[in-house]
Amino acid sequence: MVEKTYATGRRKNATARVWLSPGKGEMTVNGKPMQEYFPRETLQISAKQPFDVTDTKGQFDIYATCSGGGIAGQAGALRHGISRALATFDIEKFRSKLKAAGFLTRDPRMVERKKYGLHKARKRPQFSKR
Repeated sequence: MVEKTYATGRRKNATARVWLSPGKGEMTVNGKPMQEYFPRETLQISAKQPFDVTDTKGQFDIYATCSGGGIAGQAGALRHGISRALATFDIEKFRSKLKAAGFLTRDPRMVERKKYGLHKARKRPQFSKR
């Protein structure tokens, strides 16, 4: 077991740098409490899922910096980063549970690029017969 661990999580265009240390369960994201940074309850639940899977709620303090993308992507990146940090904190205990839940796998889905002649990636201009 390590005293303090660092991990990077990514999702879409968002990146989260996560520092994990044993503590009371305080989570700080970009200098704000997590409830303030992620106002939506679903995003908070998503970010805390690794603790539910490993039964470590309230045992670790999290300090994270998120950048890029939107808040949903940043919440996903935070979840990925927390999972990686927990896995490196105690490999024997947590890695298999997190792997089974699919939290250690980086979600490869990205936004498709816009093509010329189209409005978006696939949206076409309206068809006119005459």
